[in-house]
Amino acid sequence: MLYQNAYILTEDFRFIKGSLEVENGRFTRVYEGVTSQTGINLQGAMVLPGLVDVHHHGNSGVDFSDGDAEGLQKIAAYLGRCGVTSFAPASMTLPYEALGRAFATASAFKARRPAGHAKLMGIQMEGPYFAASKKGAQNGDYLRVPDFEGFYRLYAACDGLIRIADVAPELPGAVDFVRQASRLCTVSIAHTNANYEQAKAAIDAGATHLTHLFNAMPPIHHRDPGVIGAAAERPQVRAELICDGLHVHPSAVRLAFSLFGPARMILVSDAARACGMPDGTYDLGGQQIFLKDHICRLADGTIAASATDLFTCVQNAVSFGIPLADAVRAASYNPACAIGAEERIGSIAEGKDADFVVCTPELHRLAVYIDGCPVEEKE
Repeated sequence: MLYQNAYILTEDFRFIKGSLEVENGRFTRVYEGVTSQTGINLQGAMVLPGLVDVHHHGNSGVDFSDGDAEGLQKIAAYLGRCGVTSFAPASMTLPYEALGRAFATASAFKARRPAGHAKLMGIQMEGPYFAASKKGAQNGDYLRVPDFEGFYRLYAACDGLIRIADVAPELPGAVDFVRQASRLCTVSIAHTNANYEQAKAAIDAGATHLTHLFNAMPPIHHRDPGVIGAAAERPQVRAELICDGLHVHPSAVRLAFSLFGPARMILVSDAARACGMPDGTYDLGGQQIFLKDHICRLADGTIAASATDLFTCVQNAVSFGIPLADAVRAASYNPACAIGAEERIGSIAEGKDADFVVCTPELHRLAVYIDGCPVEEKE
């Protein structure tokens, strides 16, 4: 199928006025200009790569950690309609048994994903190796020190589907955990009160990722740069950012892109089951959260995940002053790199999966395609 007369964001992150061709679910040609009167005329719309959310707990009243097959399918259907064509669901801090059930469900879904649903390309194991002082909305009852043997049992049981593993560097055994786990997947610094030296030790051992920059970590200080300072000066470290307009101030969003650069920023939703749902009370890792006016909070007022999808986060980033190409890159190619999937997804390039979003210059979605097929707008 030929799609022409569009502004296409290419793999080198620039827009061209041109055409693209899709065959057997893959991009076969991307070029400037129009060479035929056949095909679909996109009438000057923008074509963006399908977005990749590597930190998404759930939506539509469902959480990945529930371990429910129908629920996971519901999550993936919602994401596909939102222009998020691939994802790595994030687990909560839970007992290993509960994590194992959720990971097994993910593995089964990946093998039998229905058409039109977002692709499950990995898992982010967000807990349970966190500092109690920075647990945020994670359930403190299930926190534990880093345990590579326990992690590896989960990793092997789901055939290596864990692509990001989170850890607080100051915990006993954390550096050794990073050294071993980083041979298998991306290791992320998360939910931590680590100082600069502790964060540096984890990065030197192989950590290359920060989970939700600014949130659940010490703020940067000129005499105590902490985790943020240690990560910013290491070019191999990428940083997630929740761009829902609530977790991080617009000025801090601009600061993050300036500090890390567009090649190292990753936009994430950190969405909970309350995403896409009306105000009310929901569960998050065995705790109640309260959604009101698009904000999720615990009973004590702590912000608990988000109720925003990744496409909306991109819209927010652009409204905050981030260049469109940089915002899209941070929500597509960069996260694909973080989970080792950039050869298949994350950009519009010959040979890659034909996952793309057609939208107006104002970022109003017109259509979503997964494997070259249009996604139905309604359930």
